[in-house]
Amino acid sequence: MKAVIDNFDVFLDGFWGTLVLTFWSAIGAMIFGTILAAMRVSPSIALRGAATTYVNVIRNTPLTLVMFFTAFGLPILQIKFGGSSSTQFRIYAILALSAYTACFVCEAIRSGIQTIPVGQAEAARSIGLTFSQTLRYIVLPQALRTVVPPLGSVLIAMTKNTSIASAFNNRELISAMRQNIENNGNAVLWILIATALAYMVITLPTGYLVGVLERKVAIAR
Repeated sequence: MKAVIDNFDVFLDGFWGTLVLTFWSAIGAMIFGTILAAMRVSPSIALRGAATTYVNVIRNTPLTLVMFFTAFGLPILQIKFGGSSSTQFRIYAILALSAYTACFVCEAIRSGIQTIPVGQAEAARSIGLTFSQTLRYIVLPQALRTVVPPLGSVLIAMTKNTSIASAFNNRELISAMRQNIENNGNAVLWILIATALAYMVITLPTGYLVGVLERKVAIAR
């Protein structure tokens, strides 16, 4: 336990890194996932085909491989961002997590869209609303309210997936854990327990907030 207390600043630094990755990746995944879901239910065959192909390919590709592509493939393609090397790798990790998690967000939202009665979309078209207006004002607001629990599960899983970013020069909880184990080999068990607790500090409140949100936005049926 002493090793954990003495190196609390290392854990705190890693904890903050995990929070940053989780926050920005969640925003990216929600935005991109919603766009993908809209494309998958679009009347355009081209949009449906593009979104379906993307989701099926990325969802069935290991996240580690997606991380490899963003961390090493994007620089080869001369896609770089300003800032230090650590900032570059942080952005690459956020892009990888967002691109990967967006597939699961898309499928969750699409399942919510399918619960909306077809008659509502037909009524919207009968009063002159376009597809995008129907989706924006009628379908998506209801669909999102029905898929709060699965979206919460997706975001919690993404929080744990941030651990893969440690292998790509990112400072987060797993990299902090490895550093502490290297310096305190006699306290491995306490370091592992502290790391697990740190993840729980993020995921348990997230699960609680998702439950509260679900009750607040629940649709009476």
